[in-house]
Amino acid sequence: MVVPRVEDDVSDTELRTHAACGDRRAFEVLFERHRSRLVGVCRRITCDEHDAQDALQETLILAWRSLKSFDGRSGIGTWLYRVAVNASIDEVRRRNRRATPTEELPERPVDRSEVDGVSTRLDVDRALRRLPPQFRAAIVLRELCDLSYREIAELRDVPIDTVKSQISRGRQALAQELGPVAATSGPR
Repeated sequence: MVVPRVEDDVSDTELRTHAACGDRRAFEVLFERHRSRLVGVCRRITCDEHDAQDALQETLILAWRSLKSFDGRSGIGTWLYRVAVNASIDEVRRRNRRATPTEELPERPVDRSEVDGVSTRLDVDRALRRLPPQFRAAIVLRELCDLSYREIAELRDVPIDTVKSQISRGRQALAQELGPVAATSGPR
């Protein structure tokens, strides 16, 4: 078997097939292709860099162990998102059970010369942190990953109406948290 390289034009499906047969290099290439978006999903759902890295590591382990059971009903990228979302929500639940001091994000800097985009992102991240994990996951998958409602429903294994409700309620909660900032920016 030829070991695929990142620069080879090997499809995700081919990589998944090789990886499911035990080819670690194929799995590494596959995971690396989706890594940046998976990191973003984990970071946005956990709202903590260390927890995001833990969730990403758990995603890697779970994906490797479960790859043979992947049934192909969705794309491999969508399946990896599902694993990452579940790992991130589990990490948030574990964190909530740990007795650790909470560190609040710093308030918006007084120096208004800061780039508005960075400031707005901090506001959005702070507001996302206050949402329940299931709302946060739905919003991140919709806004950050640009998935459709149907794709999110399949990925999370919930009815599409649940996804719509979670996104709607999550957006309402974000709007309340953000106040005037919500009028000029979205959850991205």
